[in-house]
Amino acid sequence: MRTPMPHILVGLTVCIALTLGCAQLTPAEDRLQSIPAVVAKVRPSVVTILTRGVPAGPAQHASSSGSGSGIIIDPSGYILTNNHLVEGVKSLVVGLPTGRLTPGRVVARDFLLDLAIIKIVAPDLVPAKLSQRLSLEIGETVIAIGNPLNPLASKGGSSVTAGVVSALGRAVLAPNGETLYDLIQTDAAINPGNSGGPLVDLSGQVVGINVVVDPSAQAISYAIPTEAVYSHIQSMILRGAVTRPDFGFVPVTVTSSLAASFGLDADRGVLALNVDPAKPAGVAGLQSGDVITALDQTPLYNMGDFWHGVMRDSEQLVMQLTVQSRSGQSTISLPRPLAQKGTP
Repeated sequence: MRTPMPHILVGLTVCIALTLGCAQLTPAEDRLQSIPAVVAKVRPSVVTILTRGVPAGPAQHASSSGSGSGIIIDPSGYILTNNHLVEGVKSLVVGLPTGRLTPGRVVARDFLLDLAIIKIVAPDLVPAKLSQRLSLEIGETVIAIGNPLNPLASKGGSSVTAGVVSALGRAVLAPNGETLYDLIQTDAAINPGNSGGPLVDLSGQVVGINVVVDPSAQAISYAIPTEAVYSHIQSMILRGAVTRPDFGFVPVTVTSSLAASFGLDADRGVLALNVDPAKPAGVAGLQSGDVITALDQTPLYNMGDFWHGVMRDSEQLVMQLTVQSRSGQSTISLPRPLAQKGTP
């Protein structure tokens, strides 16, 4: 049985032709610093993101507004933040560390990774260093920097909290029904508005993007590790989305309303739409309207589960999909793509 997960949101290939603050550390940069020194180094890269959204229904005339945080990743004006912060927005304004407000536009989003990239035009931007460390150590000190609650009403710049890495590799179910994988768990205090802000180690590098807090516990929050998403930044900037393998169909998370609309027998899994008979899934026998309920005998609940299963490291050259169709249950085989670290 699937264990319920907390789900309240608060709130990079190589150095691509952009600078992206690539973390090729020199011996001097690799030294651990005091928390005040780290804060002084990273704070100039942390911004406030103010959004105005689309009305929830036709009867509502006022747009909703919100705020969160972001990280400057390139001096040309690219900012990394959470997708849930900018999804459905009509307009957004970025508050710079200098106090200046400037308009921004969303140039890339990926709801499975809960990441987005915003572009602004402003001088003298200071990019943060994004870590490519293969692993953190449980118990090491980390610092959360962001702009919680009412950022424009407060003076003194971004808020800072510190804690330790409590656990690694956590999976959390988000409100959009998708699963976020391989998260960093920390006890650094995070509040509404911290979304999209950096989690930083004592060398002054960004090791995570703060994203989720567990409302049922005290001092348990989560961050997306930058190491896991570093390689996707170029794809997001150049194409506006993360590049994933093309099996020849469109996967969609099965929800109760979707199951009712399509008359599906399955109440969970991934619905296959627009199956191309000439591409791998179609050749293997998948048809539009089929529901993939398991991958290598692991149950699937959403697209996050599907892509995580597809891209995980495995010695098997093929993967087995359990498929529920109108004619019954069957199993089909698909070639497994080369693993790409960070793709869910």
